[in-house]
Amino acid sequence: MLVHLLILSTALAAANSGKHGGVEFPEFGQPITNLTVPLGRDATFECIVVNLGNFRVGWVKADTKAIQAIHEHVITHNPRISVSHSDHSTWYLHIKNVQEEDRGQYMCQINTDPMKSQMGFLDVVIPPDFIPEETSGDTMVPEGGTARVSCKARGVPPPRVMWKREDGQEIVVRDQTGAKTKVLTYQGEVLKLTKISRSEMGTYLCIAGNGVPPTVSKRIHVSVHFHPVIQVPNQLVGAPLGTDVTLECYVESSPKSINYWVKDPGELIIPSEHHEMSVRQKSMFEAEMRMTIKNIRREDLGSYICVAKNSLGDVESKIRLYEIPGNDRHSYHYPEVRVPTEDDYGTDSYDDMEAEDNDSTKTNRVPDHANKWYANDGKVIVSQSNDAFKPTPSFLTIITIFLLHNTPV
Repeated sequence: MLVHLLILSTALAAANSGKHGGVEFPEFGQPITNLTVPLGRDATFECIVVNLGNFRVGWVKADTKAIQAIHEHVITHNPRISVSHSDHSTWYLHIKNVQEEDRGQYMCQINTDPMKSQMGFLDVVIPPDFIPEETSGDTMVPEGGTARVSCKARGVPPPRVMWKREDGQEIVVRDQTGAKTKVLTYQGEVLKLTKISRSEMGTYLCIAGNGVPPTVSKRIHVSVHFHPVIQVPNQLVGAPLGTDVTLECYVESSPKSINYWVKDPGELIIPSEHHEMSVRQKSMFEAEMRMTIKNIRREDLGSYICVAKNSLGDVESKIRLYEIPGNDRHSYHYPEVRVPTEDDYGTDSYDDMEAEDNDSTKTNRVPDHANKWYANDGKVIVSQSNDAFKPTPSFLTIITIFLLHNTPV
């Protein structure tokens, strides 16, 4: 290993033989600066020499004892190595496209006797990168089970790995006793989610960094599978005939379920102008089923079933639609009004009519005793005369029904 140094010393001594008398020996102007360079970048060492005179400068990779260059000539066969100088006082060693094998000590030598030298260290740093065979992909786990996802990264210096949820929610970590801790970030190459719930489903970001840009991240989706469930906010819905009504069901399922409506006892409902249907996805596992029945008819009344099915099972829930009265949605049928005749009024003479004959003035007032009330079958149930008004029970019933149907809601 000393062969290269001997060759360099011999070459430098031969170039300077017989030129020492009365000449001031050269000195280094300042120490060589250590370099830290990312992989693939360029590195340049600078060696400043004062009073170089006829002496020569050489470069050696100290850990391998390999000569890189002597004065203006490159010795190594590495095509990425070159040298330059400025006014014979500042000497440069250039390394292009730095690789990991370039890491180490580099020596700047002057061929004095004894030889003078100083060294600088080249550190090659490598940005983080994931090791594919040791990094998890998307994971599926049943609800209540354990999801274990890992991210292994390499780089120089060794990267640190942290986890966070893509949606910004907290990560639920449980210890060996089952105690829960919620954190926004989790440090470590392995993330273990025990007794996982559906709310923990989502995309987790594995982020690796070591101070060397760029920081890298990987998306890992954790799916939590469970049997579908349905929640119905209103199981009993009332509406007047002729109006529109909307039925709602809220479904939770993973994998996503197939959702549809059935009219009891089992008639599948197809979307149409009369039945408008929609499914709105509220989250990865929550969906809202809606069905609007337009212009309700009497045959639309009854029970409706919302159904959700996935690979783990199926579930259904029932909603009953019934009729309620509406102010302007019903027509109430009363008996035909019979025009009174003279026979109904009788042949009695009245002061009012005598007055009409005297002053030739006519009146539209019907005599009081001619007022009558009719039942649905057209029979007279009460009449009103000049005597005191005496309502019958049937009359009171008619009055009550009339007021109920004509009182604004």
